[in-house]
Amino acid sequence: MPKIIIAYVKYVDYVTDKLGKSCMYLVLIMIAILLLNAITRNVINYPLSWCIQMAQFTMTAYYFLGGAYTLKSDDHVRMDLIYDNLSEKGKAKMDMFTSTFLMTYLICLLIGSISSAAYSIKYNQKLFSQWNPSVVPIKVIMVIGISLMILQVISLFFKDYAKVKGKPIT
Repeated sequence: MPKIIIAYVKYVDYVTDKLGKSCMYLVLIMIAILLLNAITRNVINYPLSWCIQMAQFTMTAYYFLGGAYTLKSDDHVRMDLIYDNLSEKGKAKMDMFTSTFLMTYLICLLIGSISSAAYSIKYNQKLFSQWNPSVVPIKVIMVIGISLMILQVISLFFKDYAKVKGKPIT
């Protein structure tokens, strides 16, 4: 493999690892928000209007920013009925084939998310609720997460191609 591809794979994997591992803490933040909501609502009898939506935003950020890490660590859902019976090269070929469909889906998702984020930024879109939060930050996070997933799919494609050629990238 050319050195530039190896450098690309290592750089994308590094960024994915760092961001993915740091995003794991978003679950703890979400739990803290929901715990605060439960305490203020049930113990103090003073419900906070922002807790549930903030927990939803936190979980959304967790899903989008953790997607590339899930792909890299091979923890995503896959139909293993046929896949498990393939050789390592066969698995790599199957992954290369299916990654073209994933890439098509992610590109469509990215186009839509960029359009949605641009609209939100242009009109300062807010959710209609008592708290009335801006959706711009979560839509920007959505674009970043989908972009990182696309970069990770490309990295995985290069790794699978190297496996097929018998020279895996480590």
